[in-house]
Amino acid sequence: MSRFARSLEESNIPTVGASGINVVKFKDYNVKYANGMPIRYVAFPFPVAGQPRSVHKAYVEGKDLLSDKPMMQAIIDGLTLPLTDDEKFAGLPQGAAPEPRLLAPDTEDNLRRLFNDREWTDFNSIILPSEERVAKMLTGTSHKPDEIVCEYGSRKMTVEKAAVYAVMAGATPKYFPTILAICTRANSFGNSTSSAANMIVVNGPIRKELGMNSGVDALGPFSEANSILGRVFTISGKIMGDLRLNEGAYSTLGSNLQYNNICFAENEESLPDGWEPLSVQLGFKSTDNVVSIGMGWSYISSVGEAQISHPPQMMFRDYMRSLAGMSATIIMDPTVAKLLKDVHGFNTKDDLSKFLSENVEVAAETYWGNGVNTTAFKPMALQGREPYATWMKTPPKELIKPFTNVRGIRAIVAGGGIQTTWFVTDFQFPGGILIDKWK
Repeated sequence: MSRFARSLEESNIPTVGASGINVVKFKDYNVKYANGMPIRYVAFPFPVAGQPRSVHKAYVEGKDLLSDKPMMQAIIDGLTLPLTDDEKFAGLPQGAAPEPRLLAPDTEDNLRRLFNDREWTDFNSIILPSEERVAKMLTGTSHKPDEIVCEYGSRKMTVEKAAVYAVMAGATPKYFPTILAICTRANSFGNSTSSAANMIVVNGPIRKELGMNSGVDALGPFSEANSILGRVFTISGKIMGDLRLNEGAYSTLGSNLQYNNICFAENEESLPDGWEPLSVQLGFKSTDNVVSIGMGWSYISSVGEAQISHPPQMMFRDYMRSLAGMSATIIMDPTVAKLLKDVHGFNTKDDLSKFLSENVEVAAETYWGNGVNTTAFKPMALQGREPYATWMKTPPKELIKPFTNVRGIRAIVAGGGIQTTWFVTDFQFPGGILIDKWK
């Protein structure tokens, strides 16, 4: 929201952001000051999605929850009144000073309680990041401690801070280049009013060097490397975004996936001939060490196993009808990949993506019944942009094909070859991060 407001303001168009009260209260330095300029907001109650027009009408005709003025008056004032002294303030707002580099000495129990009270953890046990431990972690990279790894508004993560998070999660220096690569995307840690989460996939020789699990129980809690790497993303994402309960973290249900962020390695050794690793599909060489971080909501287990008599691609198709319709990632056991290649003729992952793009169909009312689709694409439909404009006019029961972007459908092979099972998800990958640059 604030970045869109900034774009308009930079074009000399006065702007007022409108959002739910819980989002607007997400700290002044993250909402109002995250874009280098103050953004004025009005706030309405939650929930918004799924409410009748009468509720939305009452929000518009009611009061702004920030100023207590009538909503339309608050919007007009926000567009027309001169900047206040507070809005002219340059630098970080009061209370937004960065944490000190060092904490005062204290007992181990008191320090652990401090970390928990400030919500700097996932509330599982941590290794306290002493100067000595952090210095040792920094030996895992040639990059300087004060180099910036990631930014989120006014907050900056340095290499040294990433080392702090690595120590907290139980990592050793051999993990650190991969952790630094992961931390470059800490500002995309899933946080939404809905149950957003992340998926972390590692490709390349480093999978074996770190002892990552890509085989039996690849998605389970049976690998130190998978566990630590996934956990670092949670710790760094929470601290980077200052995500604390009801202050930044405001999802109705949240997601249990955020404890480990579905962190695993692709089983490249079991890929059928012609099937490329995810990293290669994203533009890297097969010899590159790459971590890819996706974001999504849904994660649906196949429950049973695939049968030769009923092609697995048909099951994928049916399961994908439940997804939002923007992107999809299917995690499948090598036995499923082998069936698809040897029995059903999918010679590449792209062949499978093309099939699913052309064959997943949902009723128009089901598509628009998903609040994510309505929020993201209805404005485009109203502007006449296709295919959304046509879909909005489509009779409710008529079928549409929502997965128009073939490249938005990914297949990842992992597992031990024990059972022909899979997971269908709506996670999407914007690109990969080269791990080697952080060595």
